[in-house]
Amino acid sequence: MKPNKEQTKLEKKLQKQYQEMGICTEVYTYGERILAELKERFSEIDAVAEYNQMKVVAAMQKNKVGEACLYGTTGYGYNDIGRDTLEAVYASIFHTEDALVRPQITCGTHALALALMSNLRPGDMLYSPVGKPYDTLEEVIGIRDEKGSSPDGRSTGSLKEYGISYRQTDLLSDGSFDFPAIEKVLSEEPTIRLVTIQRSKGYQTRPTLSVNRIGELISFIKERRPDILCMVDNCYGEFVETKEPSEVGADMVVGSLIKNPGGGLAPIGGYIAGTKKCVQNAAFRLTSPGLGKEVGASLGVLSSFFQGLFLAPTVSAGALKGAIFAANLYERLGYRVVPNGSESRHDIIQAVEFGNPEGVIAFCEGIQAAAPVDSYVTPEPWDMPGYDNQVIMAAGAFVSGSSIELSADGPITPPYAVYFQGGLTWQHAKFGILKTLQSLVDKGIISAQKL
Repeated sequence: MKPNKEQTKLEKKLQKQYQEMGICTEVYTYGERILAELKERFSEIDAVAEYNQMKVVAAMQKNKVGEACLYGTTGYGYNDIGRDTLEAVYASIFHTEDALVRPQITCGTHALALALMSNLRPGDMLYSPVGKPYDTLEEVIGIRDEKGSSPDGRSTGSLKEYGISYRQTDLLSDGSFDFPAIEKVLSEEPTIRLVTIQRSKGYQTRPTLSVNRIGELISFIKERRPDILCMVDNCYGEFVETKEPSEVGADMVVGSLIKNPGGGLAPIGGYIAGTKKCVQNAAFRLTSPGLGKEVGASLGVLSSFFQGLFLAPTVSAGALKGAIFAANLYERLGYRVVPNGSESRHDIIQAVEFGNPEGVIAFCEGIQAAAPVDSYVTPEPWDMPGYDNQVIMAAGAFVSGSSIELSADGPITPPYAVYFQGGLTWQHAKFGILKTLQSLVDKGIISAQKL
């Protein structure tokens, strides 16, 4: 079908708007060519978002979310109907026995540390069959000697300091599970109490794990050691598929509310959804033995928690479209991207390898320049707490550090990969990606004539 005059007029107006915002004709036209090939795939993402939207609405209706649930409590937070209802909604969405969803959980790392420290005891072993965990968990586990560590090299307050050991099995070179090695570890380490499975890639260029693959791994472990708890770090993966890891055998799924499930509105918070016992243990650790889930004021954030969760499927879909757009745009230019432009997606993160720090920095400068907040500042690599290399982070967010909003970051170390995620709307994610390419063109790293 040929475009009518009004469509053509709007397209010209749109291109002019992009030009006024610093996107040259070559970059804009290149982006439009890429987009023309992604319509069918974007339609599939919209279908998943629609399914998940209905799932969220059904959970809210089932648990009788009412206006009274949107008000907060102070002090001890006794009888907080909104808080308790929100946790019931999360349990319904994730198909778990219980959930802990609190503003007192400060971030994803805190949620993971809480889940681990509450369900492991001195003498237990934590095991990762999917390789190295995300950088900020290294100090939680106690496997990195860092400033602030105790004299014997154990990070202060870490699992190691409490007599909890750690072992890992790396993924194979193709990203698959090393089942023979995993079976060997399970047979020779009777003290393994909990297995941690990181769904997303972190600062690595390995594949993100699909829910089905996670299910295969959990089944393999449970068949051999039914006594072992399986925890999934679900950060960046919520609502990308039509089911969550808790539906394939995970005892706990853990995440941050300033990522996918907060929908860009939650100002803080994290969640742990899982078995009654695991969640109860986490609640007693978060507050106090004997108090558990009974205390913890919601402090006026419940409206944003509920509304953010309601919007989360659509927001996550927009971020996913942005990731796929970025993958295809940079793959056609010869860069290695993980995942590649055509493979199935299981989180919202897109890695692009530049092979040099200049590419990473230019990319992040483009993301920052596209932000609605702090667009005028320039991100620089710095010694960020919790990381053992300099890291550059770009984000102009309404919620500080919210990585469901348009953001990019990466360690300044080989292979010099940048990790892009977020965008509260697809349209903003698109602009951000075009702005990264424009930044690379402006710095002479990519030639506009080759687009």
